[in-house]
Amino acid sequence: MIRKNMVKLFTSIFCLPGDASWRNSIDRPIKKRNSWAWLAIVLFLYGCAGSEMYAGRQALLKDKPDAALTYFQHVAATDPNYVMQFGVFQEGVWTYLGRAQYLTGNFPEARQSLEKALSQHNDDYLARLYLGLTLARSGDQSGGLKDIESGMKGIYDWIEYIVSHRVGTGDFWDPRREIRSEIQSNLAMIAGKEIDWQKLISSGEWIGLKMEDEIDQARWDWQNDFMADPGV
Repeated sequence: MIRKNMVKLFTSIFCLPGDASWRNSIDRPIKKRNSWAWLAIVLFLYGCAGSEMYAGRQALLKDKPDAALTYFQHVAATDPNYVMQFGVFQEGVWTYLGRAQYLTGNFPEARQSLEKALSQHNDDYLARLYLGLTLARSGDQSGGLKDIESGMKGIYDWIEYIVSHRVGTGDFWDPRREIRSEIQSNLAMIAGKEIDWQKLISSGEWIGLKMEDEIDQARWDWQNDFMADPGV
């Protein structure tokens, strides 16, 4: 009880108003998130908006879009230009918010958020992919297909570029070509004009989640490689 009261006090002073969702983040057993050390480090490195984005992203990766939505909505309202930087990859709050809205079935809101993301960063291919998925699931298959294809092509080309040019952690992105192979399969289906919409939408959602997971995996692989041979 004392600990939870301290968390409430901490968030009211430093981050979120009232009985905010920080406490829920601490209570969830994701990567020992109930540690005060974790709380201090995240706040120090990212600030209040960054800590909420971090918690929202972890909820998204744990298939808890409702929890993620709360975090992203608050950041979008208080810091609408916030962008998470992951070395060679970046993703803004409107993309994250749109994805959470999409996953919770709020398609009109998702469309608005993803269009906002693209108005800020037109080369945000993940936002483009999710906009296409949103349109398709809202009944606009023609518009959805265009954005799905464009988003997948953009993601494929981006991975190819950072891998071939060894940009940042590029050596460790999609080493088994799982993402790129999935995209190639989808693009071939689109080119063939015989669209299996259930398969395409499911695959697009897998690509989106896999891209998010790859951010962490590539960084971990790079760190492990460096620690194994720091002199290289």
